[in-house]
Amino acid sequence: MAVPKFFEFFEGFLHAVEDGEIHSAKEVREIIASSMNISSSDRAEMLPSGKQSTFDNRVAWARTYLDKAGLIETPQRGKYCITAEGKRALSSGEKIDLKYLERSESFKEFHSVASNNEIVDTDEKEESPIEILDEAYQQINAVLASQIMDEVMKLSPSGFEKLVVKMLLNMGYGNGIEGAGKVTQQSNDGGIDGIIKEDQLGFSNIYIQAKQWAPDLTISKPEIQKFVGALQGQQAQKGLFITTAKFSSGAVQYADNLLGVKVVLVDGTTLTKLMIKHNVGVSVEHTYEIKRIDSDFFADEL
Repeated sequence: MAVPKFFEFFEGFLHAVEDGEIHSAKEVREIIASSMNISSSDRAEMLPSGKQSTFDNRVAWARTYLDKAGLIETPQRGKYCITAEGKRALSSGEKIDLKYLERSESFKEFHSVASNNEIVDTDEKEESPIEILDEAYQQINAVLASQIMDEVMKLSPSGFEKLVVKMLLNMGYGNGIEGAGKVTQQSNDGGIDGIIKEDQLGFSNIYIQAKQWAPDLTISKPEIQKFVGALQGQQAQKGLFITTAKFSSGAVQYADNLLGVKVVLVDGTTLTKLMIKHNVGVSVEHTYEIKRIDSDFFADEL
């Protein structure tokens, strides 16, 4: 099953603390997971940002909403218990959802839209605020990746090779070494399109082959075999095959099982992600800082 939406954890959270005792966040999560049959694989599912599990995030937002509605309280840092209002909510037999919480004036103030002070419309598709931001971030990057690929495909073959070397330098390869990366002469490249120093001291080289193929094409095993032959001709042990296209499963398996030489495959999807991450061909438009309460700060008397 999929991880329930954060508002679907309201009743589960209240039941987890309905005994009136003080429970830690970990205890609450364990009780909820058991009572709602959340599997270990579902609990391991991560947010798009990869920085927190979806389950932990949604339970945490459920706790925030219940607290703002006065149904639970936090008597100690990271500890929760049910309030009289929370007990009344459970005993009422009513569905405890966002509309139920809106009966609380303090929750209305918390949950209202700042621009017009209207309560956000709620339905089964609603996600936690962080998930909404994460999803928007992913959508923006997906559009950006498509735009990047359009521009990359307009480059000349030599321009694409220069782009690849530029990206690797931005990633930190050969950092601090003059001439750390170069594009080879096309007339005598021997199947090698570029060379870059692996580290700041330049102990070893990484040999590059760059294929600017249509994104919907697939590079198969024979192409990787030819690249390996080119590496052997250079007595090289490390190679990077980077393309705007895709790799077949046979090509990936072949590269993974090589002995005596290491070949890394980077397809078009990974290429655009690396360009975004390392600011190649893109610029920062907006920066947002998402902050959370620092519980340790408030742990002791100020």
